[in-house]
Amino acid sequence: MAMTTSASVPAGSEAAIGGGSVTDRLVEANAQYASAFTDPGMDARPVQRVAVVACMDARLDLHAALGLRLGDCHTIRNAGGVVTDDVIRSLTISQRALGTRSVVLIHHTGCGLESLTEEFRHELEMEIGQRPSWAVESFRDVDQDVRQSMRRVRTSPFLLHTDDVRGFVFDVRTGRLREIDAD
Repeated sequence: MAMTTSASVPAGSEAAIGGGSVTDRLVEANAQYASAFTDPGMDARPVQRVAVVACMDARLDLHAALGLRLGDCHTIRNAGGVVTDDVIRSLTISQRALGTRSVVLIHHTGCGLESLTEEFRHELEMEIGQRPSWAVESFRDVDQDVRQSMRRVRTSPFLLHTDDVRGFVFDVRTGRLREIDAD
């Protein structure tokens, strides 16, 4: 399987979407948003006292899927929704400084990390001349990877609250969550 480490966008595709770059359109959308914005009067502490760790996949609308509103949770996203050192860092700050007590982990069907391997890092090294310091964290079994993520949270010495840690797989075709039992 050929793999590229660079995004390839067909020439002229930005013009087909609308004028200007994607970032220009985002900035324009923000100007419209800000013109009607009113301070909701919240602080950074999530109302539901929950942190959600999920994949960055664009198909996951977490707030809609979980019935959450602005201010309800901390959302931590990365490729695969994998519990890495940086996720532990964010969860530690979320719990110790901002009062969260529960952790919800969400992986999903059809994740791109299921088709990658650690060879991706070696390909980057060959292309760029420097090996990334991070692991790809690819996996073949999404259920097992959710279990691994739950174990990483539950065994972290930095986290105060590890008794309410639950893991799920989101089905991108149905929108349903399937809970994964811990080992």
